[in-house]
Amino acid sequence: MKISRKIAGALALSAAAAVVLAGCTSRNDTGSSAAPGASEGASTEDLTIAFVPKLQGIPYFEAMNTGGQQAAEELGFEWLYQGPTTADAAAQADIVRSFIQQGVDVLFVAPNDPNSMAPLLEEAQAAGIHVATTDTDAPDSVREVFVNQASVEGIGQALTDTLLEAMGGSGKYAIVSCGETAANLNAWIEVQEAYTASEYPDAEIVDIVYAGEDQAMATQMATDLMNSHPDLTGLVGECTSSAPGVAQAVQDANRIGEVFTVGLGTPQSMLPYLESGASSGSILWDVEALGYLTGWAGVQLANDGDLGDTSSLTDESLADVEYDEASGVLLLGPPTVFTAENAGDYDY
Repeated sequence: MKISRKIAGALALSAAAAVVLAGCTSRNDTGSSAAPGASEGASTEDLTIAFVPKLQGIPYFEAMNTGGQQAAEELGFEWLYQGPTTADAAAQADIVRSFIQQGVDVLFVAPNDPNSMAPLLEEAQAAGIHVATTDTDAPDSVREVFVNQASVEGIGQALTDTLLEAMGGSGKYAIVSCGETAANLNAWIEVQEAYTASEYPDAEIVDIVYAGEDQAMATQMATDLMNSHPDLTGLVGECTSSAPGVAQAVQDANRIGEVFTVGLGTPQSMLPYLESGASSGSILWDVEALGYLTGWAGVQLANDGDLGDTSSLTDESLADVEYDEASGVLLLGPPTVFTAENAGDYDY
């Protein structure tokens, strides 16, 4: 289900209880525009929240943008969205600089290179901008919060379990990742390596390669891996461009049922491969909900709200949100395994 439909429904129900919505109006209302969960009396009418994704134009980040737009509509702030057209750290940095010059109130980034992004986040903070990360962290930076889609362990273990179940618990597999410096991808891979070694002693990761955010490149790399490892029985696509890429490679090679794939793919991009059997499962989360949560967190930052008070997040897709103050991580919840049976329920 789409978050926009679900949130709209939840808010419609809440409207019947005036006390729940006291002080919450849209940008065009004449009354108070305090957002749910924000400091009492704080206004979101002139609040600008910007989000710079790793890459603009791919289904994953466009779905995050949809969720952010929905949050802006319901909570009454201005949502700005712009990312590079290639997964390039320098191009992303230019966009961040532009938002700093514009003087936005809150700046969220999903950094392609966390280390090179850290000085820019410090520059933004010095300019009076609240800075945060979402989808991908920059842990060694001044970011105030990281809006995390799911725990590192949850994602890494779900990828491993889903693939090894299809492989019968043993065999050789390889990983086609994306950005070599992406903190989230590398953290998941570390979990996969340790979890495979401890829980699946008859399985082995034989190679890890990097295709950037290029689906065609991921397909080529997966093809090369199958050729160089004739006994390979599994492939992981570590991001939303490589997940369909590795499945396409298996389909093109007519090796469905011989080489099994899983990945982090959006439901609609993976549905044909899930239906054909080229993919055994797609591990992800409600991406639109992640975008909505990002917008909500921005309102809290701008108004000194309590990130730990998630009582205003009434939609079922946000029911498992948790905040860890020590690490500054706002967690969406556990990952979802998409299959041929449920992937069609989502429109991104």
